[in-house]
Amino acid sequence: MIKNPAVILIDVQNDFFTGPLKTKRVPAIIQPLQRLLVASHKNSVPVIYSIDAHYPQDVEVTRKWGTHAIKGTVGAEVIPELAPDKADYVVEKRTYSGFYETGLDPLLRSLYGGDGVKTVVLGGVHTNMCIRHTSADAFFRGYYIVIVEDGVEAFTEKDHKEGLKYLEYVYNAKVMATNEIIQEIVK
Repeated sequence: MIKNPAVILIDVQNDFFTGPLKTKRVPAIIQPLQRLLVASHKNSVPVIYSIDAHYPQDVEVTRKWGTHAIKGTVGAEVIPELAPDKADYVVEKRTYSGFYETGLDPLLRSLYGGDGVKTVVLGGVHTNMCIRHTSADAFFRGYYIVIVEDGVEAFTEKDHKEGLKYLEYVYNAKVMATNEIIQEIVK
């Protein structure tokens, strides 16, 4: 059972869908995530966007992935199909994890009238990187983790499948289809 959930969409930004780090695999997650957003908004489930907002000197930019999602650029904007609602939260990050040196944890703990989020529902990209590192930090902070099976993707099928297995095994994440998650959060 999913208790006090928050939906966290990770790196659903232009540079990951149409820019330098795009992959033909990511458009498939848009429609399931749209349905999850609609259900979340209708059922007062908080929605948080954990998005890259890099500076040109960030390690991810200079050492690994090249220029992408630079703060203030079009590439760093959330894709129009998944644009945040006025009630949603946007938490910027500069590394793989949505928790590392961000305000995500205090935000989650402040929701539900101070009772806090108990379950993080993660969607977005990439299963084996940013989803994985955010899951690790969520696990170490005591959150239950649900992965939107049809709402996460990676550069390759192998990376995606291995990422899901790792999340299940190491962080006890529950991998669920969008429809299953929606059934759990509908009141």
